[in-house]
Amino acid sequence: MEKQFIQKLYDSHRQAQQMPSPSTISTWLNGILGLLFPEFADHRYANVREFEQHYQLLKLELNKILDTADGSLHTKAPELEGEFMSCLPRVRGLLLKDAEAILKGDPAAIDLPEVIRTYPGFYAIAVYRLSHELYEMRVPLIPRILTEYAHSRTGVDIHPSAEIGENFCIDHGTGIVIGGTSHIGNNVKIYQGVTLGALSVKKELAAVKRHPTIQDNVVIYSGATILGGETVIGNNSVIGGNVWVTKSVPPFSRVYYSSNDSHSQKGGEE
Repeated sequence: MEKQFIQKLYDSHRQAQQMPSPSTISTWLNGILGLLFPEFADHRYANVREFEQHYQLLKLELNKILDTADGSLHTKAPELEGEFMSCLPRVRGLLLKDAEAILKGDPAAIDLPEVIRTYPGFYAIAVYRLSHELYEMRVPLIPRILTEYAHSRTGVDIHPSAEIGENFCIDHGTGIVIGGTSHIGNNVKIYQGVTLGALSVKKELAAVKRHPTIQDNVVIYSGATILGGETVIGNNSVIGGNVWVTKSVPPFSRVYYSSNDSHSQKGGEE
């Protein structure tokens, strides 16, 4: 019995999809974050030559990770490696805007180094933006491993395929879920416990837009749940805490919870 069980386990190991271990991927991820922001680094570099060597080492590590998954890639690992590294200046620029949005949106935040070093929301956004680049390059599984690693550290679950605009602010992080077909515009602020989810979990709807669209300048307070691929939260709206939204809301709306019901109003009208 024991021998049969061991043989069965061994066979499953041999037949498993070839992929670098999660620990290898997360180590590389933290290296990239430390490269982009000194607040994440655990080393101070003596000169630019040492820093460049570290950059090249991380580039080589990415090549090794991608090469492990070579059979599943649509493009050769060296091409994807170059494509990813070339996107880093743009991604860093986006992340600095996200950090500025958090600094502006949270009265308790003192400065950018504090936001980058300590805010779980910023860490989750940073991992999402890096993993989204790999997702767009059609790299299998690795983007999801990255965002689930961030999920385990922060409690923020952002699917790598979600589309998120500039100046994204997460004020507190725990419990946020952003589904894979969510579209989020610019200058959006989300508090803890917010879910951007699907109305149905039917497997045959996997390729359909199942998660909501959040337009520009929207604030969503804690515990709000917004569901459905056809649900659009119009620009400059405020979604109050603990409301359940399954229908579109026009621009400049206020949706709030009161007396066991939720109400919507537009542009200051009662």
